[in-house]
Amino acid sequence: MSDVRAHPCHASAYLVRAAVTAPSPYNTQPWIFVAEDEDRGVEVHADAARRLPLADPFGRELVISCGAALLNIRLAVRHLGFDPVVEHFPRPADPAYLARVAWGAYRRPTAEDERLFRALPRRHTAHGPFLAERLPPSLADDLREHAHRAGVALDFVTDRAGRRQLAELVRIAEDAHRSRPEFAAEQRRWTRWPGAARSDGIPVDAGMAHPDGTPLAGRDLGGLTRTYPEPPRRRSPRTGAVAILGTVRDDPAAWLRAGEALQGLLLEAADQGVMAAFHTQPLEIPSLRTAIRRTLGAGAFPQMILRLGYPPSVRALPRRPVAEVLRTAGTGRA
Repeated sequence: MSDVRAHPCHASAYLVRAAVTAPSPYNTQPWIFVAEDEDRGVEVHADAARRLPLADPFGRELVISCGAALLNIRLAVRHLGFDPVVEHFPRPADPAYLARVAWGAYRRPTAEDERLFRALPRRHTAHGPFLAERLPPSLADDLREHAHRAGVALDFVTDRAGRRQLAELVRIAEDAHRSRPEFAAEQRRWTRWPGAARSDGIPVDAGMAHPDGTPLAGRDLGGLTRTYPEPPRRRSPRTGAVAILGTVRDDPAAWLRAGEALQGLLLEAADQGVMAAFHTQPLEIPSLRTAIRRTLGAGAFPQMILRLGYPPSVRALPRRPVAEVLRTAGTGRA
């Protein structure tokens, strides 16, 4: 984290530097932050211009991403020694306005606060197979407990039949995406080739593994499957632990809560060197999302599908600078 003096709204800039480390689909970073006068608080807004019209027509994944950024702001406030006062959806007439975080009473950060805050720069999105090392059994219990405290459910798919069914649904969805030129065009918009001067999107070489190298198909960044229709080697069994994050309701408030919970889980895992790979393709097709809810989600609305494990390597993706995403209340200026 950089010094809080790097922006006229010193504390707000510090909070936003923490916020932008959150994950988002294709690293779209679909958020705008507004610093209130005299650094009294920070507003979190959705940036609709960065929504994926085909993959995310209702903005569900966009709001989840903003929820993850919101959790980071809360952790940064605690790190600085204050209670975050969070107001969700304070302007019902403005759907882009998601939350406001203000400074509460002084409170010394707990050991857990500091541990999760330190994990912010260590959390990265994984691609491809994991190492063979299994997760410690206690980690799954910790992640379930974190999810429960955040008001969401985290269900690990441990039986062979369930994992096979989920892999099939991911495969169907990914094949459907690959067969539609408009989906490929949307993906290309956020795929960055070497030399691209952009601070968003996913570098084409971020995931060097073939997207079909694990039973749960990955996204085909750069159209690799057109050159290599089959993985160079048979699929690796090193899938990692597979889990579904779900909520009782399915509205923007639930999506925002899911994002906060997701980020907490990712940081808890990253603290132990465990990273996540995301497989949201079937959640982007209504019929497949319904099938997952009925057969694998225990009735909860599935908001995220992820694999957890120890990656052979990780890579930090580019982040938009604070000056690009932080504005001042009343002026609209960065």
